[in-house]
Amino acid sequence: MKKKRLRVLPVAVMKMTTGNCDQRLNITMDDVKNLIKKKDEIEEQIKAYYDVLEDQGVGVSGPLVDAEGFPRADVNLYQIRTARHNISCLQNDHKALMVEIEEALHQLHAREKEKHQQDEAEAQEEAMEQEATVLPPFARVDAVTSGSPASGAGLRVGDEVIEFGSVNTGNFQSLQNISSVVQHSEGKPLRVTVMRAGQKVNMSLTPQRWSGRGLLGFDWSHHIYHITDFCIKLIQKIINCLSTQAVSRGC
Repeated sequence: MKKKRLRVLPVAVMKMTTGNCDQRLNITMDDVKNLIKKKDEIEEQIKAYYDVLEDQGVGVSGPLVDAEGFPRADVNLYQIRTARHNISCLQNDHKALMVEIEEALHQLHAREKEKHQQDEAEAQEEAMEQEATVLPPFARVDAVTSGSPASGAGLRVGDEVIEFGSVNTGNFQSLQNISSVVQHSEGKPLRVTVMRAGQKVNMSLTPQRWSGRGLLGFDWSHHIYHITDFCIKLIQKIINCLSTQAVSRGC
């Protein structure tokens, strides 16, 4: 029988990653892809060695001795033993590598989850800080005349005023305070800050003569907003934020 000359493939020696905790935390998707590439290479080598055994007609468990107990002369015993040994080694490497890939994927998932929770917590903290710096409004815009300085500045009906020039919630006493600022600021831009749909909006409003009445062109009323109500809402937001952070951290 004519024996087929076969190429013996080298055994791939896989060196498993045994880095410390910091290295594992720094694992990237590229690292996972490299591990998967090594896995594919091992699988190709295992298949190649199985092909060697199939060509010899013995498989992984076929007998290598004849009926009388002598080594078979019709097969390449060296190739068969080498292939079987290498398959056993590569299968062990493959098993270990699959464990490493699974751990790497778990670490990536855990890190992404932790990052997402951290981003949410930071966003809530930022929102809480912004809320803490926003003073309650002291006046509410009831009407804005089209073509007026107020309309041109972007003021809208329903805006809640928290700052008008030098007047704010901390020093506001009556609407006369605003009138005084307007009279002394004709032709000069004033910084106006309002709350609109829960968002703080800044604008520049210049009191000036126009075709209508007054220097602004809008009507407003004193907005009664108790500090106690504001503090209660702020405390509730702080509690909600802290509760969300405790849940995300597993507390």
